[in-house]
Amino acid sequence: MTVETPMTEPSNDWFRDYRPQTCLLTAEDYDNLDEEVCRRIEVIDGFIISCEAPSRDHQRAVRRLADLVEKHARAAMAHGHPCLEVDFDVDLRLRDVPLFNLRPDVVLYRCLDRGRNERLKAEHALLVIEVVSPSSETRDTTDKVGEYAKAGIPNYWIVWLDTTGISTIERYRLERVSRTYKHIGTFMKDEAGEPPLITNPIPITIDWDQLEF
Repeated sequence: MTVETPMTEPSNDWFRDYRPQTCLLTAEDYDNLDEEVCRRIEVIDGFIISCEAPSRDHQRAVRRLADLVEKHARAAMAHGHPCLEVDFDVDLRLRDVPLFNLRPDVVLYRCLDRGRNERLKAEHALLVIEVVSPSSETRDTTDKVGEYAKAGIPNYWIVWLDTTGISTIERYRLERVSRTYKHIGTFMKDEAGEPPLITNPIPITIDWDQLEF
């Protein structure tokens, strides 16, 4: 005799426990959050945006980019450029009130005063890079173009991947009067010729081999 197992309905506990955000997150609130929580969210005008965990390919691409930019930042400092730092997946404060806090994939910025525990803000950033994922495409290619420009960040790169690594780099430069970005060029790894050389904000040679997975 076969005994039929009754089908169980999916639990609705998640929905019953869900509560919409009733008040805006402040800078003080954010500073009191655990770092693990901060890694998983961005804050736009006080509203919390949950970020999906990046794929392994995305993480590899971010590390390759950070290494490339840092190598050239060190070279620039060796030739007299003021102190520079490079980080990835780090808090970048665009505004305190209402709180606007993003976590760009890679950021090149002027050195902070570690003695005063200075926070990384938009005025320190020279270059922000976002690596496009399926879940972040609209944010990276549309929303953040306006957000970073409005914050006054001079240079923004949008990076695309293929199955072997980084394949395309779109570059944008800030028009300071209008606080909008102007597209100044796109590099593609399949293009013939020497590796592209960028001069602003610092000299960077795009070594495509270094940007493979």
